[in-house]
Amino acid sequence: MRNEIVVKGYTDPKFERIKDIFKENFKEFNEVGASFAVFLDNKFVIDIWGGYSNPEKTNLWKKDSIAKVYSTNKIVTSICALILVDKGLLDLDAPVARYWPEFAQAGKEKLLVRYLFSHSAGLPGFDEKITVEDLKDWDKIINILTKQKPWWEPGTKIGYHATTMYYLLGELVRKISGKTINMFFREEFAIPFNIDYHITLPEKFRTNRADMIPPKVTFSSFVWNDTDRNSFLFKVWSNPDLRNVHDNDPIWFDIETRGFGNARSVAKLGSIIANGGFLDGFQILTPETIAKSIEEQFFATDLVLDRKIRYGLGWGLKSDYHSLPSPNTAYWGGMGGSSLIMDLDNKMSIAYVMNKMRRQPLDET
Repeated sequence: MRNEIVVKGYTDPKFERIKDIFKENFKEFNEVGASFAVFLDNKFVIDIWGGYSNPEKTNLWKKDSIAKVYSTNKIVTSICALILVDKGLLDLDAPVARYWPEFAQAGKEKLLVRYLFSHSAGLPGFDEKITVEDLKDWDKIINILTKQKPWWEPGTKIGYHATTMYYLLGELVRKISGKTINMFFREEFAIPFNIDYHITLPEKFRTNRADMIPPKVTFSSFVWNDTDRNSFLFKVWSNPDLRNVHDNDPIWFDIETRGFGNARSVAKLGSIIANGGFLDGFQILTPETIAKSIEEQFFATDLVLDRKIRYGLGWGLKSDYHSLPSPNTAYWGGMGGSSLIMDLDNKMSIAYVMNKMRRQPLDET
């Protein structure tokens, strides 16, 4: 077994110390494989990777290695929906039912579009019992959410929409554009800008996928064994029951809530928000839409995560509870430790993607 960690990639001389810190991370936190990238002033100043892509430590983490990023994908989904806002095709203050008429039932007639971005729609989980296999059936999940009554009055409280956010925003994208969120992302970003990020994972990219390495006590086990069965956290994360579904199960390749990428691709996507809406010289979003996206929607205790969070449109915002680089900074992270920070004041996006997972959601953000 090889134990020496070799870090490869590019580091601007001004940030050379970061490479050493990245390498120390493998020793201090027993990382297995990871990538780290910083996009500053329209260019990469750091793009490094190291370690191994499998738990046996026989396959090196390479430049094109990608991993499942879990809820960091919420930022990508939100950017896709914000494009429609920017084009005037989606009004944040319109009822969802304007674009999705069937949604106007069970107390959701006046539920606003912006509530889907800010985890305040009251639909953080499913009333109907579902399986992980059901997550592949977009129409089935949409039918369930269409009929479901909110768990609280929409727009009055916040509770992390761990899985449902993807379907709710994704269905708006589909209703307006006629494209699935996967197709929309590929045509708007992945193909024209050659970004190695994927919503679902096509067969040809699976050889580059790093194996996720879950903790000994998985988050699903924690939910079922150590949480209050009446809590929102349990209600959200126990349905579907994932205790017997491994993080590397091929079923995740075909579920449109899952994103796969590396720090390079995640940081580049985050640069759209951090860099004034531009990507490779093309304006993707206007400054007005970006300004709206970092306006505080709620600053309260999240009923699911049981912590105080300041939400913008699709991401968290800087607060006393989340130490971030500068006042106008947005962020989010994924189960296990992947994360993306978008610093608008310094036009800087910072991304970390790894394969060894921590247990709690958002702990590493």
